[in-house]
Amino acid sequence: MVIHNVEGEQNSAMVIELEGVINPGTAQFVTRGLKKAETGNHRLVIIRLDTPGGLDSSMRNIVKSILNASMPIVVYVAPRGARAASAGVMITIAAHVAAMAPQTNIGAAHPVSADGKEISKTMSEKVVNDMVAYARSIAKERGRNEDWVEKAIRESVSITVDVAVKNKVVDLVARDIDDLLSLLDGREVVLDKGKLKLGTKGVKLVFFTPGWRDRVLRTISNPNIAYILMMIGLAGLYFELAHPGAILPGVIGAMSLILAFFAFQTLPVNYAGLLLIALAIIFFIAEIKVSSYGLLSLAGLISLTLGSVMLFENIRVSLKLMMPTIVLIGGFFVAIAFLAFRAYRRKPTSGMEGLIGEIGIVEERVDPVGLIFAHGEYWKATSGEVAEQGEKVRIIGSRGLELIVQKEK
Repeated sequence: MVIHNVEGEQNSAMVIELEGVINPGTAQFVTRGLKKAETGNHRLVIIRLDTPGGLDSSMRNIVKSILNASMPIVVYVAPRGARAASAGVMITIAAHVAAMAPQTNIGAAHPVSADGKEISKTMSEKVVNDMVAYARSIAKERGRNEDWVEKAIRESVSITVDVAVKNKVVDLVARDIDDLLSLLDGREVVLDKGKLKLGTKGVKLVFFTPGWRDRVLRTISNPNIAYILMMIGLAGLYFELAHPGAILPGVIGAMSLILAFFAFQTLPVNYAGLLLIALAIIFFIAEIKVSSYGLLSLAGLISLTLGSVMLFENIRVSLKLMMPTIVLIGGFFVAIAFLAFRAYRRKPTSGMEGLIGEIGIVEERVDPVGLIFAHGEYWKATSGEVAEQGEKVRIIGSRGLELIVQKEK
């Protein structure tokens, strides 16, 4: 085996390592790798797979790319101890050649919700039937065991590599990539353009590795993480708007929102949900300026909840995460709105406005102009009545830098 990390050539094969949860980030990485393999003039692509499953929409994007590929695609469940569970089953059976390493397993493809829970009975029947039809059509196209694939979806069965080969779920067992290339040599595959005999002897391997963008997307394209980033971003910016000059919350909020929107480009975002969340922020800000007796805050919480539920299409943020987040962030918004409103309505305590209503002591006779002492400072004062030195006067207004006072009764 010769390993290269450069662009392909006629006698080369690209290796794409698909490890971890199948999400929009990993799907984008694989589909981009397959496109690059076609333009790089490689003989075939090997997808080394180890996954517990993932999002249905992301899995279908990968499967679609495999089914429409113009070159042979080999899915290899490896290394030892790896698995092709749930969405990984569909990706494996979609390959022109499906292989597994010893001590690996495949199966358990029953659909569940994004938070790992069983779907309601009526919806489950629709989803399962749709998935069964989809999987059987792929298995039939690739000449694999349709009945077992249906059983994996309906009953969540899982089998070892030896049973998988025996039941024609996968094609062969390979100890490692060298052994895989040896077993592939001379094997015939059926492409859209006709049959092709693989020649993998002496083939060079070109590894398609994820860049920083893929690594970031793989991490944050989980709907739950993207949702948390968006809520942190909105909370930070809201705090900055309610208390200008805090700086740090605004910086953290802006960075979190940018990361959230970066993740949204790979997620099926429902913009009605996004607009409802933005409307909730507007309601909370309005609460600062308007005396609604909590009605705007209530409307904001309702809008925030509805927006969170509707935020993504086909997938859902975990309820265990969503509800505490709504309570926490909603409570934060309400508390900040209340504090800002109280500060907005509070009587000024500094400057000329802060002196109104305060008591001062006459230092120089006021008739009609004199000097008083108030708030630790001497002020020029005027009054419509005479006030002698030492008498108390109440500040009732101001004219420029001159206070208007009256004698304290």
